[in-house]
Amino acid sequence: MRKLQSQGIHHITLVGSNRQTSIDFWEGLLGMPLVFEQPNLDVAEENHLYFDPGDGRLITVFTNETRKPVARRTPTDPGCVHHVAVSVSRVTFLQAITRLDERKIKHSGVKDRGFMDSIYFEDPMGLLIELASYRFNPPAGYTHTDVLVEAHKIRLARGDYNIAEAHLADAIEALAAWRNPVFSEGRRPKNP
Repeated sequence: MRKLQSQGIHHITLVGSNRQTSIDFWEGLLGMPLVFEQPNLDVAEENHLYFDPGDGRLITVFTNETRKPVARRTPTDPGCVHHVAVSVSRVTFLQAITRLDERKIKHSGVKDRGFMDSIYFEDPMGLLIELASYRFNPPAGYTHTDVLVEAHKIRLARGDYNIAEAHLADAIEALAAWRNPVFSEGRRPKNP
């Protein structure tokens, strides 16, 4: 047997309410441009909106003009989607609470996740949305995942509960050392 090797998420499709509510939320609040729309090719009475979340991939939303926004949390039973996390820059994250409060959108406030910070709120259909902001930038040539894998190894070796900033800093130092060999003797930390 062989794997069906993934190369990233192609798109995520959500069930929205009406067209304008979906555009106002995904583009008007989260800044995801509506790149195109067409009929839902499987359900003639629905529209299919395509938004760019910022990385060239897609979040799509099925809309129907007869559907209204609902004020209840979507199910979180096994097999259901718990939340969708959207990556935002640090400077955008620092503005998020003010911008959500301006719109009177109820939110969680900042949640410390060790390697990132999060704020949670619901979309118009009750789906939990997370704004996620990494606390670090990976070294050149590496991804956030590369740093997290290394930080996880360091955390486990130290017997710590979760990834923390010290693990990230040490992971970045280790990755940078592997990527950038030098001719000087030793790369040990020194006190000049």
